[in-house]
Amino acid sequence: MFDLKNIRENPESFDVGMKRRGLAPQAEAILALDEDARRLTLEMNDLQAIRNTASKAIGAAKAKGDEDEFKRLMAEVESVKAKLPALEGAQKEKAETLRDLLSGLPNIPAADVPDGADESANIEIRRWAEPKSIDGAKEHFDIGEALGQMDFETAAAMSGARFVLMKGGLARLERALACFMLDLHTGEFGYEEINPPLLVRDEALYGTGQLPKFKEDLFGINTSEQFWLIPTAEVPLTNIVREKILAEEDLPLRYTAWTPCFRSEAGSAGKDTRGMIRMHQFSKVELVSIVTPEYSEEEHERMTSCAEEVLKRLELPFRTMVLSSGDMGFSAHKTYDIEVWLPGQGRYREISSISNCGDFQARRMMTRCRKKGEKATRYPHTLNGSGLAVGRTLIAVLENYQQPDGSVVVPEVLKPYMGGLENIEKVN
Repeated sequence: MFDLKNIRENPESFDVGMKRRGLAPQAEAILALDEDARRLTLEMNDLQAIRNTASKAIGAAKAKGDEDEFKRLMAEVESVKAKLPALEGAQKEKAETLRDLLSGLPNIPAADVPDGADESANIEIRRWAEPKSIDGAKEHFDIGEALGQMDFETAAAMSGARFVLMKGGLARLERALACFMLDLHTGEFGYEEINPPLLVRDEALYGTGQLPKFKEDLFGINTSEQFWLIPTAEVPLTNIVREKILAEEDLPLRYTAWTPCFRSEAGSAGKDTRGMIRMHQFSKVELVSIVTPEYSEEEHERMTSCAEEVLKRLELPFRTMVLSSGDMGFSAHKTYDIEVWLPGQGRYREISSISNCGDFQARRMMTRCRKKGEKATRYPHTLNGSGLAVGRTLIAVLENYQQPDGSVVVPEVLKPYMGGLENIEKVN
């Protein structure tokens, strides 16, 4: 959501931000609706003031026995009462139209975000480790199926496409990855582990920006009360502070959670149809920070380094990209993507997106913060990122640690979580 006062004072700057997002100018339409809504509010206030004054005078006229004045005042009150419903309805309609317009507009890119329409304009800012050279490298689904521990056919029979059933060593490996990530983020990086709800209401998804614009990407639950399966733990973790006034001395707040995530993958027909890259259900370790505005850029770099550290300890080559204005997510002010090397595909693939959302989500959630001893409040900044997508990390481990005999070596840092299993081999 946006600061209307800022749009009134800087309409050209707002339109430049929308243009960088590939959108037409919006300020004129926003300000016209805003002006109409405020004018109608003033008219309502004036009429209500007239009604209140007349109502008080009615008693005085009756006490004096001034019948003519009493009748005039009663007629005036009735006239005002007759006009108010239409004004209230018109004002509500304008306010809702304005809210709907603002709710559908993405966050404005930061000044240092590269301009561009899509991922082709993303810029690499660093990379770590050289990709491994593996003769005849296989993709993860070929490795997993040959091991007899990755079963897409059985999953499809019970749930349809874009689901997988894993067992044995691979199921243990996925759990090991998640536990390793959680231990690292909580033990070394200071995140508080949360076990959040997996079902949320409309207002939670509105707060983080998934609703109303991206309803088709969500899975809804048809019950007497509307619920949605979370597309990412960003939603419940960020909404922990919804409609709260936070003490600035308690910031930053840092949360992490390992949860399943559910996405319809609307519009992805034909993309990554084989394997685990694009699933309806997957697991992810999420990172969320709530910080004061002055600290958000530093926190963005910190959160990115926390996610990168997971890959460093797994010894998986990666590169970090800053996304262009046209490739960022809806709520993002600035985003870094971490892309891991996949030998089977012979290219880097996204494994984490880390976004600074500025005050965009805080405004939608009505979350504020206050300095000790002050009455004034302001909006904190929110950040979120994958630390990491567990399924995609499993893919990277399978492809980078594959052996000529078809087995997979367990990375050194995961061995304490594997119950003595050091190699994942075919099940007989």
